Amino acid sequence: MPKSLKIDHRQVNQTRLLKKFIYNSSFLSLLFALFCIVALQMRGLIPIIFGTFAICNLLNLWHFKTFGNLTKGAVMAAVFSFVGAATITLLSGGINSPFIFVMVIIVLGGYVSARKFGNIYLISTTLAIVLIYTLSEIGIYKKVNEVPENSKDLFALISILFSVYMLGGVFGKDLLKSYHRMVESKNKIEKRILEKEHLLRTVHHRVKNNLQTVSSLLNLQAKNSGNEQIKNLVLSSQNRVNAMAMIHEMLYLRDNLSKIEFKPYVRELSEYLIQSTHYGNHDVKIKLDIPEVKLSIDTAIPLGLLINEAVTNSLKYGFVQNKNGQIDIQLRKDTAMNSYHLNICDNGIGYSKDVDLRTSKSLGLKLIHTLARQLKGSVKRDSSIKGTCYHIIFKEITNPS
Repeated sequence: MPKSLKIDHRQVNQTRLLKKFIYNSSFLSLLFALFCIVALQMRGLIPIIFGTFAICNLLNLWHFKTFGNLTKGAVMAAVFSFVGAATITLLSGGINSPFIFVMVIIVLGGYVSARKFGNIYLISTTLAIVLIYTLSEIGIYKKVNEVPENSKDLFALISILFSVYMLGGVFGKDLLKSYHRMVESKNKIEKRILEKEHLLRTVHHRVKNNLQTVSSLLNLQAKNSGNEQIKNLVLSSQNRVNAMAMIHEMLYLRDNLSKIEFKPYVRELSEYLIQSTHYGNHDVKIKLDIPEVKLSIDTAIPLGLLINEAVTNSLKYGFVQNKNGQIDIQLRKDTAMNSYHLNICDNGIGYSKDVDLRTSKSLGLKLIHTLARQLKGSVKRDSSIKGTCYHIIFKEITNPS
């Protein structure tokens, strides 16, 4: 749903709640004023305050309907309610007044309107109640009670009923409706998320199956070729396809559909490359030094292809047939630079120092250089180490363009 529609929907709810509060509180205040005059025989300020509150609130509603300023209308309604409730509390027994509960209802009304208003009302009401108590205790405020002695119980009853009605009849229903809407929305969102996750798993599963089909076709093509050079090229392409297929397989088999656990992926990829090569290098060991890190699919795919090229080159050219060897793959995160450092080294025979990754005619070396640039990084060869050692600096791709 567009943000503008969400805001409009919220404003409609707040407008409806404000009107409901003003209508109900004004009607009850006028009724309470008449009750105080007729039934309780009160002739002081309390009935006047009730009547004044009702009139001011209705004027506030007229102003809101005329000019449509929701925030101003809500603030004015809260100010009238707070001042009126605090004054009546002072005039009907101070801290012992049953009308003090109405001040608590104002806090709830503030939170129903908006969290910011609720916090303001909470602080203001708390300070007012503490002030009323303090004034009573130190004697500055002598307990003034305009409620006749024989009408105190009836006034308390009406005050509590007033509070209960405002709590349940005005705010309680809206809170309950809001809660049910929230639960309903939460269930709908969870259902949509599950549907999207299922769809994503299905997509990854189908992509993996399609890539495996391509891999099988390449394998058949290699077997049917009598040209050893063409066969090696086809098998190299098959390895690249399988490197991508493994990523999609890991995505749909695990809970996280957007991040790859990189260490298990590199382990599985390197084991596959050793087992699938036919260069007599089954004695070559892979040593991994990779922390528990998860990378996005847009980072994992080019990085997996890069590792595939580097390891394949080592297995193919780095070791004399049946000679023991080792390939080290190390990953480190540079938190300060928000980047990763990847070292892929073997203890094989290496190749000429004059070979430049950027200008080499070797497809594998060109791919290593191109994939490093795709990862917004760079690759350098460390010629000081025996064998072949690549040092790759890259950043995680989060928003591919």
